[in-house]
Amino acid sequence: MSERSPVRSEKRERTNPVTFYRQVIAELRKVVWPTQHQLVTYFMVVMVFVLVMIAYVSVLDLGFGKAVFAIFGD
Repeated sequence: MSERSPVRSEKRERTNPVTFYRQVIAELRKVVWPTQHQLVTYFMVVMVFVLVMIAYVSVLDLGFGKAVFAIFGD
């Protein structure tokens, strides 16, 4: 039988809300926020990708729909 990680016998204390809030703020200060140019670029890339995928799925749906009607009739 394989050994698992040892279970801690000590109980962890809960963090009070003030400490939690301070830790959240400290972590948010470490975040590297995108510039407006980067944000616009990423948005456009995502929108183009979504539109391409919509077109691809629509063509597949149209093709399969016509194939089903051709096989089973109107």
